[in-house]
Amino acid sequence: MYPAPFRYHRPGSLADAVGLLSELGEGAKPLAGGQSLIPLLKLRLDEPSDLVDIARLPGLHFMQNDDGNIRIGALSTHARIGQSELAAAVPILGDCGNGIADPQVRARGTIGGSVSSADPSCDWPTLLHTLDAEIVCHGKAGSRTVPIREFIQDSYTTILDGSELVTEIRFKAPPANSGGAYIGFKKSAPAYPTASAGIQLTLADGNVCQEVRLALGAVGPTPVTSDEAESLLRGKTLTEDLLKQAAEAIVEASDPPVDSRGTADFKRAILRSLFMKAAHRAMERAGGTQILGRHEYV
Repeated sequence: MYPAPFRYHRPGSLADAVGLLSELGEGAKPLAGGQSLIPLLKLRLDEPSDLVDIARLPGLHFMQNDDGNIRIGALSTHARIGQSELAAAVPILGDCGNGIADPQVRARGTIGGSVSSADPSCDWPTLLHTLDAEIVCHGKAGSRTVPIREFIQDSYTTILDGSELVTEIRFKAPPANSGGAYIGFKKSAPAYPTASAGIQLTLADGNVCQEVRLALGAVGPTPVTSDEAESLLRGKTLTEDLLKQAAEAIVEASDPPVDSRGTADFKRAILRSLFMKAAHRAMERAGGTQILGRHEYV
């Protein structure tokens, strides 16, 4: 199927892009890598009157670590992030960036587009919950910074108003003795994950958990977190039984949809397995072991 007709605009600056989106109104959509939007247009699940191409806007492709404050420009592609020095220092970024779909999608899709789409099956929103990331948005009223846990409100719904664009993702660099892991379960590389699990933790001597963040993806309208599961681990020596208790607590908080990828019970079983694998990988990385991340496939 072909998309419905639309008008195409290519602004030369962020200010011009915001101005166009404000002027054109609700029928206008920003276009970055297009890996989320174009399929919706082809299926006519969305029929915007105007597309505002922001892919070439200057100043939004950066990745840097400013004294422990990591900043990633919204137009940074999955591939660039996955192969970056930041991913080498924070391996969970590589797990995500290098595991999204296939090389063609990774070369064009952007982190800002992924976050802005708020697709429940997208990888970056789930991953960024484990890093307590903040999303920088810019609109007619200027810039504002919103925690990721407040940014996504529901399936395909964010706090962005019609003229706002995501310009940057920020988070603190994990401290020493930290490790993280993100694992998705997929039918094939190009497919969205059936379910995913992410964990970022900091360990003290004796595998005592000083801090931890947990998130599950593709099993609810927004990424699933659990204060109860994190409290079970924080300040405790991480044993197999304790990890299993935390897995049960956060899986209980999920609400997997029944669809072509599986039943709710099937997805909960997958989540338990993914959680345990991610937890063990994160602990090994916190101990200094270098492990190449990978997803699980049918």
